[in-house]
Amino acid sequence: MTKVTTRYLVEKLKLEVIIGEDELDRNIETADISRPGLELAGYFSYYTPKRIQVLGTSELAFFSLLNDKEKQTRTRMLATRKTPCIIISRNLEVPKELIEAAKKYGTPILRSPDVTTILMGKITYLLQNKLAPETSVHGVFIEVYGIGVLITGESGIGKSEVALELIKDGHRLIADDRVDIKELDNGFLIGRCGSPLIKNLLEIRGLGIINVMTLFGAGAIREDKKIDLNIHLETWNNDKAYDRIGLTTEYTKIHNTQIEKKTVPVRPGRNVATIIESAAMNYRLNKMGINTAKEFEERLRNQIISSTDKE
Repeated sequence: MTKVTTRYLVEKLKLEVIIGEDELDRNIETADISRPGLELAGYFSYYTPKRIQVLGTSELAFFSLLNDKEKQTRTRMLATRKTPCIIISRNLEVPKELIEAAKKYGTPILRSPDVTTILMGKITYLLQNKLAPETSVHGVFIEVYGIGVLITGESGIGKSEVALELIKDGHRLIADDRVDIKELDNGFLIGRCGSPLIKNLLEIRGLGIINVMTLFGAGAIREDKKIDLNIHLETWNNDKAYDRIGLTTEYTKIHNTQIEKKTVPVRPGRNVATIIESAAMNYRLNKMGINTAKEFEERLRNQIISSTDKE
């Protein structure tokens, strides 16, 4: 997991630092954000100090109704040494009691011109992307008919060559050789190129390294994409029974997310690029509720029933 500090938010969102310039290197450990309305009312039983605290119009309007003692007590409980920062939205005035508490515990107080909901949305987006669990996979990641297809297989099986043929047919490369995958949410995996050094490049044995953007244009690449389907290439094994109908669905697990997997045997004479294009289109049809394998099974069942009735 990537290390994120309060300074990262300040730089990305152009936040004004009211106090706590020396404490901007506090770690942010969660993408969860709090609007501490109940805490300002005095209920701290479930207060999570490690979350970023955001104060908007409602919170500060309520805070203004408290007496001086309550203001001092609750701001001291709010601004802890574990709190990454407290952010004031809408460029609202920062209560002096909060500044005093922040000075005591070194808690950064920041301010933004954004309305509270928009500010929280920006923070959540940044933190989810940075704090999401991440892993690297050896393979090729390519967009085929809008479907994010992760092509895996043993070294030398021909993954990059297949990708080159797909790119030539108008599909888009995201990553070759190393694919970095982040799980932004359960069921939502984002893949991107694992290193700036190999970005937009393909390694073709016997040819060398080629620049996809230079050869095929900017439309042949993209930065990242949701992973929908895993195509695993393997050398054809005559002793192995491969799925010929498609009624069984195989999955591969990345982080906590299961994605559909298709094992494609490779041997001379098979156009693997066309098979992958067909797999991507079939995946789209399945998501639309059209399952050819099940339709075939239903036809076969009806045919058997019909033949039995005639007998």
